[in-house]
Amino acid sequence: MTAPISYGTYLRLDELLDLQSVQSQPEHPDELLFIVVHQASELWFKTLLHELDHLIDSMRGFDTMRALLAVQRVNVLTEIVAQQLTALDTLPPQRFAQFRGYLGSSSGSQSAQFRAIEATAGLRDEHFLATIHEHGDPPAAVTRALARPTLQALAQDLIAHEGVTLEALYTGPGPTPLFLLVEGLLEFEQRFARWRFLHVQLVERIIGPGTSGTGGTLGAKYLARTVSHRFFPELWSVRSAFYGGQQAPRESGAR
Repeated sequence: MTAPISYGTYLRLDELLDLQSVQSQPEHPDELLFIVVHQASELWFKTLLHELDHLIDSMRGFDTMRALLAVQRVNVLTEIVAQQLTALDTLPPQRFAQFRGYLGSSSGSQSAQFRAIEATAGLRDEHFLATIHEHGDPPAAVTRALARPTLQALAQDLIAHEGVTLEALYTGPGPTPLFLLVEGLLEFEQRFARWRFLHVQLVERIIGPGTSGTGGTLGAKYLARTVSHRFFPELWSVRSAFYGGQQAPRESGAR
């Protein structure tokens, strides 16, 4: 007879709570926090990728309302990922130094799910592509993301399907659901950039701006370069049209 499902068995709590393996000897009291924040981030990354799949499917199917609902959830999840970093603001640099050596060569830059989110969103610049191929073929999740159209390309296809132009979304009667979807995509980029910025500040606060990362990266210097990454350059550039400015040129591979 199958045992009834309980809170603990449904969430598999015994297994989940056994996954925090502290490496420091003797055990450092702050290492558990460090592990939990990063494990929780990976769980939220998994959920975010799941919701991005729904967003992409909706946009491919020209279902604007469903896509609008999906991007709203994506934005909430992105904010959650950013906010939980603040827990590590309570980690003083001298205390992190006491267990940092036990991390080995592990680094957040090795997160396949994070790279997949970047690729799904539309990152295609040469530095990003070189980074994900630095140690061989990229993970399957990243390869899958790179094989799909970017969110910007899907938005442009949806705009064309509805028989309007990007500029008309901002000058015509509205706001329309399609206008709100475009604004939601831009909000996603803003929240993602905010996550990057908070990450840079966190790293600088804990290890300083000039210290190399555990995975061999440039640490905060490397992270600071990523803050300016754009997923939707053409969706941003439409704003210049209202002030007599030139539209920004399309980035290589942006579509």
